Amino acid sequence: MSIAIKIVNKSRHSLPDYATSGASGMDIRANLEGPLQLQPMERCLIPTGLFLAIPENYEAQIRPRSGLAIKQGLTCLNTPGTIDADYRGEIKVILINLSTEEQVIQDGDRIAQIVFCAVEKAILESVVELEITQRGAGGFGHTGKQ
Repeated sequence: MSIAIKIVNKSRHSLPDYATSGASGMDIRANLEGPLQLQPMERCLIPTGLFLAIPENYEAQIRPRSGLAIKQGLTCLNTPGTIDADYRGEIKVILINLSTEEQVIQDGDRIAQIVFCAVEKAILESVVELEITQRGAGGFGHTGKQ
């Protein structure tokens, strides 16, 4: 299944695309004037130069790239970041350096991936109490480690 997404690319880089036929996300690139140094535990908002018109009842999710996370300790905050269908501003990525060393981000580096997902709208129904389940209110590791 495919959906059409209108995109304006104000970066110097090619449009995002799927690296393989089975890929769920497209890599998106940093659109920087020069190198950006990110110190340990420092976070930064990285521009991409991309602007989207996402169809109604869809969202775009910004997710980390696993290679950056394991090799450099760079990951996205607010993950997954949600881009709503009515947002028309530039797509920007919140990166954080979780490593113990300075990391340098260059213009054109693949910094995150974007995934498009259908969205179901919920209708909230106010009730006095909820039905009982076996799990009940158990959460936050209530089933143990093993």
